[in-house]
Amino acid sequence: MKILPEISRTLSEYLLIPGLTTEDCTPDNVDLGAPLVRHRVGEEPGIRVATPLVSAIMQAVSSPTLAVALARAGGLSFIHQNQLIEDQAADVLAVKQHGADVRTGETHHRATVDGAERLRVGAGINSRDFKDRIPALTEAGADVLCLDSSDGYSVHQARTLEFARETYGEDVHVGAGNVVDGRAFRYLADAGAAFVKVGIGGGAICTTRAQKGIGRGQASALLDVVQARDAYAQETGVYVPLCCDGGLLSDSHMAMALAMGSDFIMLGRYFARLDESPSRKLQIGDQWYKEYWGEGSRRAQNAARYGQRGRMVFEEGVDGYVPYAGSLYDNVERTRAKLTSTMISCGSTSLRDFHRDAVLVPVSAESFKQTGAEVQLREPAIASGQ
Repeated sequence: MKILPEISRTLSEYLLIPGLTTEDCTPDNVDLGAPLVRHRVGEEPGIRVATPLVSAIMQAVSSPTLAVALARAGGLSFIHQNQLIEDQAADVLAVKQHGADVRTGETHHRATVDGAERLRVGAGINSRDFKDRIPALTEAGADVLCLDSSDGYSVHQARTLEFARETYGEDVHVGAGNVVDGRAFRYLADAGAAFVKVGIGGGAICTTRAQKGIGRGQASALLDVVQARDAYAQETGVYVPLCCDGGLLSDSHMAMALAMGSDFIMLGRYFARLDESPSRKLQIGDQWYKEYWGEGSRRAQNAARYGQRGRMVFEEGVDGYVPYAGSLYDNVERTRAKLTSTMISCGSTSLRDFHRDAVLVPVSAESFKQTGAEVQLREPAIASGQ
């Protein structure tokens, strides 16, 4: 038994110290673009995104409709794998075919497209039927794949990555995870992961920590894995991007994750609230909601993702609702504006600069209480004197 000397910290426990905002720090000069797959240091990656947001590998989130909208906004979706292989492949193909006329439709200047100007799309896979699923998804046109697991530090993921590498070489990109420390990052990076997802138990719909007692505060996990990522790049000359997955309850948390070294962010609840997500919209009282459930819930019945073969013996996720938030385009543009503003305040015009120059400070419990507004807003009629 070993006990780490540190406290497990969340993204809420840090603030950014403003840097010098120069004349170059304008919204038009800020580049949020990020690498999505591993590449040699100093070289361009095979896939980049202009908006560092990707949708979670979840039934309640990543449908073809959402995938099209997110790719047009500069991000990328991962079609969920808790379905028949042929159905998932059909979803991937639907996105690729929809994207064939991206240049003749609206001019989405940030759109994530391939060499043939088709929208890019990702897909989730698992470490059980990968020998059948990977070929089908690749043939359907999936641009990048990702192993879907709550705990990715396993020989099963390494074997899946080995199969992809030996069968397709550099032509198929497979991300892996999730991990919470540097040991696990290096294990998956050595196995050939295209990127590594960071985070266990921090998702809004996840109960892994309560059920199994495993996980780590998202900030602590990121800081550890980022250090390992940078050391790996220096030693091998290969940069393996990191995806922050979980523990993100606000746009400011996204900014914090990027400042700490994440290359891009995977979101479930954020996208589940939107028009383009596949779940039902319903009214409860005066408020509209969208249904949202975790892949570890009984509703998802995704037993394979959690190593529970055959049937769900216990749940690692819950089933509920999230407040409806409107269109994907409007929400992503708002998030982009906030991230851009934060980077300008910190004196950065690119994510690489942000990684290098960001200065963070832990906040005390008392300081945390003073983070939000403490004034009670008046009713409009009273405020206007009527």
